[in-house]
Amino acid sequence: MTGDLRRPKGIGAISLTLGGIASGFIAATCCALPMLLASAGIGSAWLVGIAVPAAPYRLWFVAFGVISLVAGGILLARQQARAARCGADGRCVPTALRAATLVGLVVGGVLLWLGYRYA
Repeated sequence: MTGDLRRPKGIGAISLTLGGIASGFIAATCCALPMLLASAGIGSAWLVGIAVPAAPYRLWFVAFGVISLVAGGILLARQQARAARCGADGRCVPTALRAATLVGLVVGGVLLWLGYRYA
């Protein structure tokens, strides 16, 4: 019965990854994200409402994003090790959850790099 009441596996890594993506998005709103959206043919005027209030805190968002993504990567590595111990199918930590976390870490890292590089 206690197994049903426990928190789902991988929720910490997903939460940290989403925090890193959000921080990277906010850090990239001033310069990099409008350039990327414009090159894709998507309007970016709506980003002004986010970019202007967030501009003085951009480095704090980058720092928070880096910490979140590193912690999410550490938790993902722990999940990979747990899945390897579970057996060939890795049922204790679903493969889709680990793959989604890895994709989120990459997206968050790219957004953070763009936000730091082009700010």
